[in-house]
Amino acid sequence: MDAQGRGRAENIDPADQWVLNPETGDYELRLSPSDGRPPGNGRRGSVPRSRQAPDRERPRRGPGEDRPRRPAPPQDRESGRGREREDDAELRPSRETVPGQRRRRGAEDGPPPGRAASRRAGGRKGRGQKQKKGGKKKVLLWTGGVLAFVMVALAASAYAYLEHLKDNINSVADDGAGTGGFSKDRAINVLLIGTDKRSGEGNEGYGDKDSPGHADTTFILHVSKDRSNATALSIPRDLITDIPDCPTQQEDGTETVIPGQQNTKFNESLGQSERTPSCTMRTVTELTGIKMDHFMVADFNAVKTLSTAVGGVEVCLAKDIDDPDSHLKLSKGTHTIEGEEALAFVRTRHSVGFGGDLSRIEIQQQFLSSLMRKLSSNDTLTSPTKMFSLAEAGTKALTVDSTLADISKLRDLGMELGKLDPKNLTFTTIPVVDNPAETVKATVVLDERKAQTVFQMVREDVSFTAVKKKEKKEKAAVAARLKGERADASEVRVDVYNGGAATGSAQTTLTWLQNTQGVLKSTQLGNAPGELAKTTVEYGEDEAPQARKLADLMGLPASALKPGESVSNSQGLPAVKLTLGRDFKGAGIPLVAPKEAPKDVKKVSADKTVCAK
Repeated sequence: MDAQGRGRAENIDPADQWVLNPETGDYELRLSPSDGRPPGNGRRGSVPRSRQAPDRERPRRGPGEDRPRRPAPPQDRESGRGREREDDAELRPSRETVPGQRRRRGAEDGPPPGRAASRRAGGRKGRGQKQKKGGKKKVLLWTGGVLAFVMVALAASAYAYLEHLKDNINSVADDGAGTGGFSKDRAINVLLIGTDKRSGEGNEGYGDKDSPGHADTTFILHVSKDRSNATALSIPRDLITDIPDCPTQQEDGTETVIPGQQNTKFNESLGQSERTPSCTMRTVTELTGIKMDHFMVADFNAVKTLSTAVGGVEVCLAKDIDDPDSHLKLSKGTHTIEGEEALAFVRTRHSVGFGGDLSRIEIQQQFLSSLMRKLSSNDTLTSPTKMFSLAEAGTKALTVDSTLADISKLRDLGMELGKLDPKNLTFTTIPVVDNPAETVKATVVLDERKAQTVFQMVREDVSFTAVKKKEKKEKAAVAARLKGERADASEVRVDVYNGGAATGSAQTTLTWLQNTQGVLKSTQLGNAPGELAKTTVEYGEDEAPQARKLADLMGLPASALKPGESVSNSQGLPAVKLTLGRDFKGAGIPLVAPKEAPKDVKKVSADKTVCAK
């Protein structure tokens, strides 16, 4: 209890009883004579005797005055005059002996004069207010404690759930066939493989239950570096291609090489001869020149469980379908399908289009487009039930490469894919033609020139949709080389050299120039003196129009043009020197990716519904 509490402090404000001790740097409680206690500071212990102020009387500091350099001596209880300090330490009060300050009495009589009045008028809080504040603190402490407990509980349950999801994931080694994993600062390429292996509950009834499966449905999903667009490139299962040798890790940790196979169907790259998805990945890279970051394999159950998890996928049919092979029976129009019906939809082929694999690809593209739209819809993203169902279905139904066999890495990949607007996802198919070697058309081969153009667009991250992208501009001086007049093809005089391209490239290019492009004044002079990384066109100033025309025909970039001194051919006439470098892909295959796909290459945007015919 302080002097104010006793009602005998007159105009003394309790705050003035705490005084800064310059010797110690601490505030000390200086009690007035009316408190009935020995003087001293309010801290445990006191200033050492050797550092105490000399014995002399000091006046009390008035309002607005600077604090004294040293604390004033205590006042005598009776006279108020200064008195000598006691030497005995026991006279100094400890922390326990100093009571807490109490509210002034007589509040109803009006505030006392001086600083006390101003403070009360300014809102000094009484006991009731302090208790209220203390109550709030207790409530906050209690609430904070409960919140902390809840957060810890949620974190623990989330961790347990993530561990549960991790246990769901099936993975297979990529055997060094991929890049080692996607990166946030470059384009992403994921190989999506749908296998026809009859694994999973309820799939035995589809027949061929003992088959090791094939690469039945395969997409290259290319997501641009800036995440503004993506391309899903379908690979026909009946495409004739070469399967390379496949180094494959065995269950005991050893490695074996599964022999390759030439001139066979693409779907043989998985399952057959114990080939794993890494072999399909190698086959795709060999075929397209596109290096994969990851692969994901989905079986029959993936279609059923994912379509169910999102509450069904909307599809459209331009006619009634009753397919006994896939068990699909739907009427013309729009339907929302899931489970077994969804699987029947993506498997049907005899009842749509021409009844072949290419027609089924269009059905599958429609299904995946609709699934993408449903996945990115607010109806799905704001539904915890659907999100949990998707997490369960996705981790159980998919087999991924070993670099993705972690729920956090799958999440990170999902976050990158989530940046994509579905309207800028384009589905297309590798350009193919019927296999000319077959009387009964059962397989297809690449439409070489169109296919290479599509592959190049993917490799060089060119969008199949009208999306504005940041493109590197060539230096003005280099770009200017392509600006200017062009000579007629018949006026172009060129000597062709092989400077690192495949054997025979110079001759095939010469034949192509003469027979297809009308460049008749051309010769091939065998191998160049040395190899070049890139194809070049050397010419003199007078031959610039011919060089530009040749660059146009060959699909060469401006950087391939090398102006300099005139080059003479074997007849002593000025000519253009074309040297085919290691980057040369073949006669008529441009080294510069076009800005858009060939006009007759079918492509469908994921934000549009195309009814199956």
